[in-house]
Amino acid sequence: MPTPVFGSVPDVRDRLAGAGYLPDHAIATTVFLADRLGKPLLVEGPAGVGKTELAKAVATATGSELIRLQCYEGLDEARALYEWNYKKQLLRIQAGKDDDSWDDIADDVFAEEFLLSRPLLTAIRRTGPTVLLIDETDKADVEVEGLLLEVLSDFQITIPELGTITATRRPLVFLTSNATRELSEALKRRCLYLHLDYPSAEREKAIVLARVPEIAEQLADQLVSTVRALRAMELKKSPSISESIDWARTLLALGLDTLDEEAVRTTLGVVLKHASDHERAGTQLKLN
Repeated sequence: MPTPVFGSVPDVRDRLAGAGYLPDHAIATTVFLADRLGKPLLVEGPAGVGKTELAKAVATATGSELIRLQCYEGLDEARALYEWNYKKQLLRIQAGKDDDSWDDIADDVFAEEFLLSRPLLTAIRRTGPTVLLIDETDKADVEVEGLLLEVLSDFQITIPELGTITATRRPLVFLTSNATRELSEALKRRCLYLHLDYPSAEREKAIVLARVPEIAEQLADQLVSTVRALRAMELKKSPSISESIDWARTLLALGLDTLDEEAVRTTLGVVLKHASDHERAGTQLKLN
């Protein structure tokens, strides 16, 4: 069982707030339990609700190294675990083919100096505090889940040429998913689960004020109200929390003190990135 880094739920809340992430009670409690129980935390929800930012904030709050495995279709074991530096191995073979026996060369080319460590192996080998972020797990192929099951079960990796490498200090693991496909029950069983949705108006306003302290409270109210109205529409891509923050910074940069129709019309591209969304928002907000 790894040594816990958080002392209590309030400790999680305060340290995450200090790192610029304002958690609600459910988030703080689940992060505390993941740390205390030594369990990976699966964070699921729509894009833009702060799943990745949560892992980054935990790394900052605990002084941990953040190691990120970005999942995508076609991700394989070599990119997730390790691979051999084939070019360097070839140079070693060519350099020694006249003087060394093949057994000597084979021992050399599968030594540590020829190993290229990828995120999962790097996280397992670290001796310092580490947060391993497996981002957008649902974008990876099903075969990758089998690899993750093995790693997250025992926190060890077997390299045939070098032997089994076991974590001396287990990382705190976060898996994120946009729920574009259902993850396997076997993977879910090994994790605690947290569903993140867009925050309440009150919490989003607090986030905007914390990240953009120069903005007036009245303008923050108007911004959050408009963003929530946009999210209620059937858009191709709803505004994320980070885009709300960008919008606040945009209004400050333009010297605006109110979010009237003209301000919305001229700055809407900060939060909406599809032409069809602009048209729908313009019609429903009566900006056209």
